[in-house]
Amino acid sequence: MFLKKRFDKAGPLVAEAMKKRGFDAYYVSTAEEAKAKALELIPEGSVVSWGGSVTVDQLGLKAELGSRNCSVIDRDTAKSPEERMELMRQALTCDTFLMSSNAVTEDGQLVNIDGNGNRVAALCFGPKEVIVIAGMNKVVGSLEDAWDRARNYAAPVNAQRFDLDTPCGKTGMCADCKNSKTICTHFVVTRMGKNGRIKVILVGEELGF
Repeated sequence: MFLKKRFDKAGPLVAEAMKKRGFDAYYVSTAEEAKAKALELIPEGSVVSWGGSVTVDQLGLKAELGSRNCSVIDRDTAKSPEERMELMRQALTCDTFLMSSNAVTEDGQLVNIDGNGNRVAALCFGPKEVIVIAGMNKVVGSLEDAWDRARNYAAPVNAQRFDLDTPCGKTGMCADCKNSKTICTHFVVTRMGKNGRIKVILVGEELGF
């Protein structure tokens, strides 16, 4: 109860900080509101794709895209590694790209670590719009805190989620590895939005990790 109260008080302030940085930012209190807001932001008939996001899965957004008459680019439908890679490339030119963020700072910056780079590539350039949905559990005080969360919490959990043969996949702790399977390939700070292209929905619930 008290954590929820904190989220609802702090969330609008973080959204305002993001607006000052050029992001099209919103705060909603519940996951259901987040799903409704995301669908509202997706233009009718869009081509939609996404990164590997637990948050997007938790919200059940993919199943709702039909109601917007959207076409989807889904890498998980691929029948081979080559086809999967081609779908990931196609996603970089979609209309709307859905993702979350490994961390968000209280002053409105996004921090992300990526293994293949397709998710952060889409965030930086390509799709006409990017919708970032992040639970308030991902909001931290500073960039240093954000890197700590991304590197020492989110990355090991994702390595275990994908069953990667890395030190953090085995122990749950970062070893600053140079493993070929590392999930920590690309480190990206997004400190400013441009022309409202990046839309951020902050949610007053714990979503993703």
